[in-house]
Amino acid sequence: MENDNLLSYRLRSLRSRKRTIKKDVEKQIRRKYQRRNKLCDIKRNIPWIPLEEPYQRGFVRFFAVREDVMKSKDGDFFEGILKKINTYMYSESRQFLKKKKKSGRRIYVERAQKLKNISSYSWTDPKLGLTSREREYFLKQEEYCPFRKTYVPYYEFKEPWRFTLRTRPNMITHYKPVDFQLEKEIAELKSYLGQHKITGIVNKTIYGRVFSWDTKTEHTDLIKNRKYITCTMSATEIAESFLDDVSTII
Repeated sequence: MENDNLLSYRLRSLRSRKRTIKKDVEKQIRRKYQRRNKLCDIKRNIPWIPLEEPYQRGFVRFFAVREDVMKSKDGDFFEGILKKINTYMYSESRQFLKKKKKSGRRIYVERAQKLKNISSYSWTDPKLGLTSREREYFLKQEEYCPFRKTYVPYYEFKEPWRFTLRTRPNMITHYKPVDFQLEKEIAELKSYLGQHKITGIVNKTIYGRVFSWDTKTEHTDLIKNRKYITCTMSATEIAESFLDDVSTII
């Protein structure tokens, strides 16, 4: 009788075995997730190697402090602000043009370029290092986010006239060597972690949140409202329109 009781204690229930299998799968996914992040860090930290003969690849456009502002007593001050909100745009030609439809015809117009807006998170981030005087030159704004269904605050520079656009050749002086074995392993891990069921487990166990069916419905309705299906623009034109219309937020 006592032996039967001991045997019953040793036998695991079906629920316990399922729980163990689930934990083992989650541990395996977590190991692969950590391995992917480690390999990405290794790839990111591969040192750049200087080229023997630098070459030009198009042009780059950026903001610079105006000469009259730079000669004033606050020239260094505004140059410090510009380092935190500057943007760079690349183009194959010096004109920085894009295609646009007008009255059924495709014409070329200049691509707009704006300064970066600072998000509410970066506003208090010590890495950005905004001083109290620098914050006086920013204005708090709000923009409606259709995904969150709420207004998201951001900070915009109040005096953009202090900066002007400059264009220079985009010179390629360094290159990063490619490790094919590293790229292959990263691609395999990304393919595994990108599966639908695996993504759900990662969001729940690692990020601590789950995306419900409401999010999918919201995205579907948004696509239908914008009529992306009937859009005749090319993928390049759509990408360029988003880059020009949506302000970049740090």
